[in-house]
Amino acid sequence: MAISTADFKNGKAIIIDGKPYTIIEFQHVKPGKGGAFVRTKVRDIRTGRVNDLTFRAGEKFDEIRMETKDMQFLYSDGGDFNFMDTETYEQIALTADIVGEAAKWLKENEVASLQYAGEELIGVEPPMFVELEVTETEPGFKGDTVQGGTKPATMETGAVVQVPMFVNNGDVLKIDTRDSRYITRV
Repeated sequence: MAISTADFKNGKAIIIDGKPYTIIEFQHVKPGKGGAFVRTKVRDIRTGRVNDLTFRAGEKFDEIRMETKDMQFLYSDGGDFNFMDTETYEQIALTADIVGEAAKWLKENEVASLQYAGEELIGVEPPMFVELEVTETEPGFKGDTVQGGTKPATMETGAVVQVPMFVNNGDVLKIDTRDSRYITRV
C-alpha cells in the first residue's frame, strides 16, 4: 500500500530505495520560497542505523505492515535467547543481535513483544516495567534518604541502574525499561 508524506507518523515503516525503514520523527516544512518538503529521521530496520532524509511534500512510499507478537522468554543459553508462543507453544531461538538492548531486561518466564516488519523479525521490546533483584551494590548507610543521591546497582539480569542510597543487595526493585529508571522498591 502506498502512502504519501502527509500520512507519515512516528513508528510507521516504509520502503525507501528498496530498504525498510521506520520513521523516528518528521517535520513538515513550508518555506516562504519554493515547494514544501518533509524533513525526517528514519532508522534502517536491518542495521539499526539512523539517517536524516528530506523528501518533497506529497512523495509516495510503500508501507510495511508492522506487527507485534507477545511471546514468553524462556532462557538464554549463552548465544541464543529462546522464546515460546503462549498460544501455540512453538519455540524460537533469537540471536543476541536481534534481541539487542532488550536482553538486559529479559527475565525468565516474563512476556516480551517480538516486532515484525511484514514477515521479517526486526526486534524485541521488553515489558515497560520489570521487577528485578539487586545482586550487587554498595551498602547504604544510616541516615541515607531518597533525596540523598544515587549509586549504581547491578540487577539479576546484568543491567546497571542508578538507585537511591538506601537500596541494598537482595532488594527487589521496579524498573522502567524505557529509560533504565528506578521506580520503587517492591
